[in-house]
Amino acid sequence: MKLSVHPLLLTTLLGAALAQGASPLKLVLSQALVQAVTENGKSVEKLVTEPKAVLPGAVLEQAVAATNTLDKAIGNVIVNLPVPAGTTYLTTVAVSSEVKTLFSADKGKTFAAAPLTKTITVTENGKAVQKEVEVKPAEYTNVRWVIAQLPAQNTVKLGFRVKVN
Repeated sequence: MKLSVHPLLLTTLLGAALAQGASPLKLVLSQALVQAVTENGKSVEKLVTEPKAVLPGAVLEQAVAATNTLDKAIGNVIVNLPVPAGTTYLTTVAVSSEVKTLFSADKGKTFAAAPLTKTITVTENGKAVQKEVEVKPAEYTNVRWVIAQLPAQNTVKLGFRVKVN
């Protein structure tokens, strides 16, 4: 099965990121196919920007560049991106220690730092018992970044990788 990467996917993701309300923040969304290539005898990753189509199992990097367009710093900047339909979350792209990364497993209703937990009901000795279990990263549906302070005219790149189902 071949998955076409349509500009609508990027528009949907950008729309979700912009849904935070009017702000002095410029958001530029990008998507790249992650490929392993050999250069000078070493295996390295290559990002193919705006791939036309990808196959199941392919890894994509979703990224958003958040730029403060003001001449003064802004604080508590929040950027949300959903994990695209037809993909499974793998990992975040490294960000500065001043950026807090939060995750949701309930389509963005709640966010928390990893590892997420959920309560499930299991039967033990014939009785229903509630247990707290860890949510696997593959179950994440949204990623949120909280930038404590974004200096004037600065840009921070945020992102994560997904696998095409």
